[in-house]
Order: sequence, then C-alpha cells, then structure tokens
Amino acid sequence: MRRVLALCCNRLKHKQNQTQKENNPQRSEEAMENLKIENAADDSKNVNRDMVNSSSQGTNIIVNHDFCGGLQSWHPNCCEGYVVSADSVHQQANSGGNYAVVTNRKECWQGLEQNITGRVSPGSTYLVSASVGVSGPLQGCVDVLATVKMECKGSETKYSLVGRSSVSTGKWEKLEGKFTLSTMPDKAVFYLEGPSPEIDLLIQSVVISCSSPKERRQGNVSPGDEDVVLNPNFEDGLSNWTGRSCKVVLHDSMGDGKIVPQSGKVFAAATERTQNWNGIQQDITGRVQRKLAYEATAVVRIFGNNVTSSVVRATLWVQSPNGREQYIGISNIQATDKDWAQLKGKFLLNGSPSKVVIYLEGPPAGTDILVNSIVVKHAEKAPPSSPPDIENPGFGVNIIDNSNLSNGTNGWFPLGNCTLSVGTGSPHILPPMARDSLGAHEPLSGRYILVTKRTQTWMGPAQMIGDKLKLFLTYQVSAWVRIGAGATGPQNVNIALGVDNQWVNGGQAEVGDNRWHEIGGSFRIEKQPAKVMVYIQGPAPGVDLMVAGVQIFAVDRHARFRHLKKQTEMIRKRDVVLKFSGLDLSSGYGFVKIKQSQNSFPFGTCISRTNIDNEDFVDFFVKNFNWSVFGNELKWYWTEPQKGNFNYKDADEMVDLCMSHNIDLRGHCIYWEVVDTVQQWIRSLSQNDLSTAVQSRVTDLLTRYKGKFRHYDVNNEMLHGSFYQDKLGKNIRANMFKTANQLDPSALLFVNDYHVEDGCDTRSSPEKYIEQILDLQLQGAPVGGIGIQGHIDSPVGPIVCSALDKLGILGLPIWFTELDVSSSNECVRADDLEVMLREAFANPSVEGVVMWGFWELFMSRENSHLVNAEGDINEAGKRYLQLKQEWLSHAHGHIDEQGQFRFRGFHGTYTIEIVTASKKVQKTFVVDKGDDSPFEVSIAL
Repeated sequence: MRRVLALCCNRLKHKQNQTQKENNPQRSEEAMENLKIENAADDSKNVNRDMVNSSSQGTNIIVNHDFCGGLQSWHPNCCEGYVVSADSVHQQANSGGNYAVVTNRKECWQGLEQNITGRVSPGSTYLVSASVGVSGPLQGCVDVLATVKMECKGSETKYSLVGRSSVSTGKWEKLEGKFTLSTMPDKAVFYLEGPSPEIDLLIQSVVISCSSPKERRQGNVSPGDEDVVLNPNFEDGLSNWTGRSCKVVLHDSMGDGKIVPQSGKVFAAATERTQNWNGIQQDITGRVQRKLAYEATAVVRIFGNNVTSSVVRATLWVQSPNGREQYIGISNIQATDKDWAQLKGKFLLNGSPSKVVIYLEGPPAGTDILVNSIVVKHAEKAPPSSPPDIENPGFGVNIIDNSNLSNGTNGWFPLGNCTLSVGTGSPHILPPMARDSLGAHEPLSGRYILVTKRTQTWMGPAQMIGDKLKLFLTYQVSAWVRIGAGATGPQNVNIALGVDNQWVNGGQAEVGDNRWHEIGGSFRIEKQPAKVMVYIQGPAPGVDLMVAGVQIFAVDRHARFRHLKKQTEMIRKRDVVLKFSGLDLSSGYGFVKIKQSQNSFPFGTCISRTNIDNEDFVDFFVKNFNWSVFGNELKWYWTEPQKGNFNYKDADEMVDLCMSHNIDLRGHCIYWEVVDTVQQWIRSLSQNDLSTAVQSRVTDLLTRYKGKFRHYDVNNEMLHGSFYQDKLGKNIRANMFKTANQLDPSALLFVNDYHVEDGCDTRSSPEKYIEQILDLQLQGAPVGGIGIQGHIDSPVGPIVCSALDKLGILGLPIWFTELDVSSSNECVRADDLEVMLREAFANPSVEGVVMWGFWELFMSRENSHLVNAEGDINEAGKRYLQLKQEWLSHAHGHIDEQGQFRFRGFHGTYTIEIVTASKKVQKTFVVDKGDDSPFEVSIAL
C-alpha cells in the first residue's frame, strides 16, 4: 500500500509540474500563442524534408528525427537545448551524427518534446525507438523515460509511460517501447525526460512507427516483434494486471526489507491465494499471432505460509471461437523464498483464439507468488547446429584405467568405507553387447574387483574419468557383475556416473543368483563438466559385489550402419519378377521405368487436437507419415474427466482427419496402470463400482470406434504400475484384453512400456517383459503385439538390437510406439534418430515405428523435435526424410525376350511406366512381404 500511495503521489506531482510549465510566468499568453504559430510553421516547413530523411525508417511520425534541422519541431520543456553537429569538436564518442543536448534542467520531468497530434490515430499501436545518453556529474546509471501526454477538453490530462532505459555517461543506449491511443486526444505530445536535475539529457535520434495489423501484413514491421505483455515491470502500477481469483498488490519491499526488487522499484505479489492455480494474470488477446513462437521470461520468488520452496508455473489459457478451452504449460521453475529466480519458456498457438490469458500459478494455497517482471516476445530463431568437431574420438578404446586389474586395484578407489581386493574366476570373454560393438577383442583377464564391508547400497569401486571424455560422443558401458551370499532376493546392480554431483545412469542389471551377469548401457555428456566419476553400486548393505571387465568406450555408430544396411537388404527387400502380357515383341523390346511411391513399413507420429488447427503441421504430417497415435485425446482421463462427463469431440475430429488422408490409427490407451495417471473420481470408487467403471470404459470406447483403430494399447505401462491389479486382482489385466478383443476383434491388442530397449531399468528389462507377456497369455489374454515406447537417450545399436532379439523369440510383432531422441545439437539428434530407425528397420521382428511427435513445443521432451516451431525442418527432420528416400527402390531397363523384367526392391507400392514402339502405359503394383521366393507380378498391356 505504501508503494501504491507513492506512485499516486509521484503521478500527482508530475501533473502539477506540467501545469506549472504551461502557466510559466516567463511566457506571456500572447507569446505562447505566437510560439504555437511558429511551431506550426516550423512543422509544415520540415515535413517534406523529414519524410525524405526518414524513409529508411518506414512510417516515422517524428519530424526532424535525427536533428539535421537543428531543434526544428522540437521544444525544450522549461529548460534549454541545442544541437551538436556531426563535425563539432564537442562530439560525444561513438555518436556518428547530430544529437540534441537538453541542459539547465531543474526537474526530472524536464526534457525535449514534440507535438504529434495529427500524426497519430486511435486504435493503432506505435513502436518507439530512441538513441539516448546523459552527461554530467553522475555516478552509476540513471533512467531516461519516454512519455506521451494526452490532453482532452473537459477532462484530466493523461500521461502514458512508453518506455524506459538505464543510461550511464559516455554511452548511447536504445530506449524502446510502444503505446496505443484508445481515443483521439485534442493534443498529443511525445517527450523524453527522467534524469536527475543538473544532468544533461542527450538524444541522437527518435523513431515512432505505426505497427497496425495492416502495416504488419505489408511487411513494414516484422510480425510478432512487439512486446506482448503491457507494463511488464509494473512501472505503471498494476495497469493491465489482475488476479486470477486472488488479490494482486504492489510492494517496494517485503519481509522487513529483506525482499526488494531484483530490478526496478517495485514488484507484484499474488496474495490471498486459496487454490494452487491462483496467481497474477494478463489478457494478451490480439497481441499474439498464431503459428509464431513466443518466449516468456518471468522473475519470480515465493513468500509466506512456511513454504520455502515450490514450483511456479507460467501457463497460457486459450479459448477458441467455439468455446473450447486449452491450457498450455509454458515453463516452470523451483522457486524459493530466498532469492529471485528466472522462469523461461516458449509457446505457440496453432489456431486463431478468441481469448488468450497468461498467468503464473503453482505454489500451495496461502503462499504468495512474487513477480518482478514478465516479458513475452517473439522467440528468436536459433541458428542451425553444426556437427560437433571431435578430434581423435578414439572409437572402441576403453577409457577405464587398469580394467584388467593387472596392477591390483591401482586406478580404482572405494566409494565409501568399503574394501576393494582382486579375485580370479570371472569370464574371459566380453559381454555380448560390447562384443557386438567391438568385434574382435583380446580376451579378458579373468580377474575381478571384490567389494566387501559394504554398509550402504551406493558403496563400490569408483574411478575418475572426466579428463578422458569428449563432449557429444556416445559412450557404451559394459561390465560383468555378480553378488555374494547373504542377499534376501534379486539385487539391482547399477553402473552410475557422477557428473558434477549429478547422477547419470550407465546401465542396470538384476542379479538374483551366483552367476555372472552382463550390464550394458550408454551415456553422453553435452556440457563441459568439472569432474566425472564412474562407480558401481546397488546391492543391499552387507552383500558383497564382484565386478569384472569394465569397459567404457566411444561408439562408432556409422560403422554399425554399414552392417544394418546389409541386414535391411535381406529382410526388407524382395526379388520381383514382372511378367508382361499383350506385348508386341516384334516391334522391339519395351523399356520400363519403375519408381516406388511408398514403402509398406509403417512410420507414424503422435498428434494432438490443437495441432490440426495448424495447416503447416497437417501438411508435414500427411505427407510424411502413414500411421498416427493421439497424445492424450483417447485416454480415459481425457474422454471422461468427471464421472459421466464425456468428451469424445477431440478424438472424433482427429479420427476424421486421419481417415480422410488414409492414415492408420493406434489407440493409446484404453487403461493406464500407473496410479498418478488415474483421475481422482476413479481412485475413490469402491471395488464393485471400479469394476463397473472399467467395464463401461472399454465398452464405450471400443463400441464407438469399432473398426477404426488398428491397434490398442490395452493397459499402459504394466511393468511400472499396478493400480487396477491392486484394486481388482491379478485376473483384471487378462480380462481387459479378453473384453477388448470381444468388442473389436479386428484390432491388434498391445502391451506397452518404456526403458525396455536401453538397459537402464531393471523393472522393464526384456526378460521381465517376456515374463509378463507369457503370464498374460497363460491366462488367455489375446496379446497381439509388443509395444516398446522408445523414449531413449544416447542409443547404441547393439544394446537396442539385443532387446529386440530377446523379445523376438515370442513371435509377436514389435512396434516402437512412442519413439523420441533428444540432444541439444540437432546433428547429434539426427544420428540418434538414425540409430533407432535403422535398428528397427533392420530387425525382422519390428513391424512399425511411431514417433512421439515431431514439431517443436508439442513434444514431451525438449530438444527432440524434427521441425522447428515455425515450420523449419532441422537436421534431424532432414535425416528422417533422407532415410525414407533411401528406403524406396527405383529401377529401369528393357523387358527381356521372355517378356519379363527383374529387380530387387523394398516392400510397398510402385508405379511403372512401359514404353514400346507404339505406346506408353502406366500401371501400379504392390510388392508384398513373403518368403525368399521371387514375387511375381503379371501386367497386362
């Protein structure tokens, strides 16, 4: 409240000072009138000259913007002014042109002004850009302000702060801002003011250009370049800001003066919050454009209610013209009550909303959200990544010292108060996944590290390796591990890395007997660490750990690609014999040109309802994918968020789009076993009511869409969750499959889970997955396919292939159902994607790949997109398109004497053009999968 009163007093004082200026006794009424006449004459004389001078500035409404005409059209406001010319000996450094000096200033509001009445119009937005400086006895910085004064007869004069810039002596700074006139005043005056008395104000140039929608379309102003949030730093009090079902107040300090603004003079507090979604908000309708990426930056902290740390989220509430509501999460940060933190994130609107509101939320009720500033601007486009320049990568070279333990435990140290010694009797061969990557290799020594006296799970052998790692290289991890006696059940053994005290998973294995087990994993580091430690941990305290043959080596993934190409030739291609009838061989042999239009291998992607409002998104989608899955719109919490409140409209519209473009559909998912994904009304049901709800769910969904979804993920992530099984018993899972099959026999029913393919989670190892599938089948569940989600980091081919081959023994089709890869460098991301796509395409058990999205800002993981937010295809997207082209076959040549033409091509759809001496004919044919025998196609001419 103290700050609010201060602002009001300052504004009142400012208005009083302006009144004093207008009634200055040094100027008689007659003199003032003469001055107006002179000013008008000056303006009329200089308009044409200034229009020429400002042509490069666009539609600059300021006359004599660069002071080439001295102070013509400019007027010192109760002070003095003059212009320093470009060739003056008094020129300030780096000015490079004329500039005005405003001197003899007795008040902070005194400065230089220009009457802009007649050159502005209501409803238009004007962008202001000025180059300003200061001179005089000043230590540190001072603010220079741009202000517009609006006078209307019979009403109070209004002042609008346009922009502010912090300036120090000897430097020119840019002052930027914007203003909009809601109505046309009788008089509008633009002026620059602000520095303390006795400080000279320097002005080099001033540009004010109209940024109306019409001019943006004509290209005079780049779209989206305007500041979206008005009054972002609360310099104009709480103008444009409101509370989202709470109260918002301004403060200059809180907590007995311990909390002060990080910048500026005030901050806002969202207080009296009763829900976690309460917070400060601003309506930004009309100031954001569809299909443009925006970046939001907020400086925040929390206060009160004995909460010292909490998530603060920036969220967008969007309402479409038909009333559909959407909440877009922009970003979040773990804020504290100790210091200010910066929250930053991006968003993009696909459709044309009728209303858009940005707000902050998150902390529990009773805790204030403090906000120093919120800025939303058009996001700058990041330049394309260059491939990492890695000298001497050392592919296949083990970076672990004394891996064979020929020097005892030298190079190793115990992590914690455990004891290391060397034993003999471990395997002499490399673990299989490392052997597949390295090929021929010297046998292992047979020595191992024995770890005893372990009192914590994290205790084990460790080694520092930070000086041997190279950024952006993918490293494979391999070791043999075994546990001693005393374990009460299977033990999880993990190779981990401490990267600047952050845990990184290098691979896991579950060990439940006295045999040696393979650990295989991978990692990559993309930011330079200060230190990196590798260590082996996991068994329960008191259980001895044995470790042998530890290998960490950089992987040459392109070398594996050569192997995969040969494998692909065998399993994805077929010999084809085209047999022509009706061909007149007497007129000469015919010539054929064969071009494959589509490979039959399914490539799909995840989409969301809002995506289909963006025609650029839809265009890329329908051209480059032939399968689809919905991100959320088919899940139970989406279709029935409250009991009996159904929402199938989103899914219906997405189904219609896909079917209109002949895109096949995966149904994800009927149920989701992880408790956190189950809506509250379901969690609260009794056992009988839950059983009824489960039956109603599958009946409603599969009856509505019978025959439209080729696949269903029946009960998602059963390796990681057990909500329905815990509530309804073990048989419920098999019954879910049986009921779904009865309702829609045409759909293939899948299990679906994550971390199956990367060796980093013992809960979802291939062995555990096989055990679960076999158990379902024993109960009569018609499991039709195996879903591997494929959310993977730093993929290594042999590790992925090992999982696929193990699962392949079940004879069920395997699909990557939610594939995404992530790297800050899009060239590395492209390599990761190529690893996964080539491994899938070269494996006979894999029958399809569905990506978990492709468009920036609409994917669950950062740095995983193929297409940037505004439609530019990045290196990962280009690699995907290149691989799709590589997997299309083309052939040409003459029909032989038997009227046949032979070639070997990928399975899929082809067009053929036959040219004879008398005619040209076009046909289409399809090459199906099959055995090793040639595929024969009869073509009648």
